[in-house]
Amino acid sequence: MKSIYTRRSIRKYKDIDVDDSIVREIIKAGMNAPSAGDEQPWHFIIVNEHDKLVKINEAHPHSKMLLHAKTAIVICGDLSLEKYDGFWVQDCAAAVQNMLLMIDYKGLGSVWLGVYPRKDRIDGIRKIFNLPENVIPFAVLPVGYPDETKPENNKFVESKIHVNIW
Repeated sequence: MKSIYTRRSIRKYKDIDVDDSIVREIIKAGMNAPSAGDEQPWHFIIVNEHDKLVKINEAHPHSKMLLHAKTAIVICGDLSLEKYDGFWVQDCAAAVQNMLLMIDYKGLGSVWLGVYPRKDRIDGIRKIFNLPENVIPFAVLPVGYPDETKPENNKFVESKIHVNIW
């Protein structure tokens, strides 16, 4: 799968809107990620209002690229949907990875902006979107057409593989 190697953190975007149907395909990829006990403890907020993107930027210290993105997706974990305590984090991470791969596959770019477990970021995002107490913002993905090019990536390191023993 080429997107495993071509997906890169993209922080510069062209001034082109991202079609809603593509955004929904990206979220569909996230919803098809594996989750503990098939609990699917996630929710997704599509953000395409510039003032909300500005507010996220104010709440997240490493998110200046949101000021130039046309769309972002906020991935949240819903504790009320958990079957196995604490696994929502892994589940949401798997959803984010699927989404990043779909974003690359669709010719778009993004960067994983971590929110959880930073309390200040969680509180800031929670306030912007009026999230209920059981919903925890996990990450934000800006989505746009790349205005930068990065080479393919291959981080394979043979010495990090161990067989049957360390």
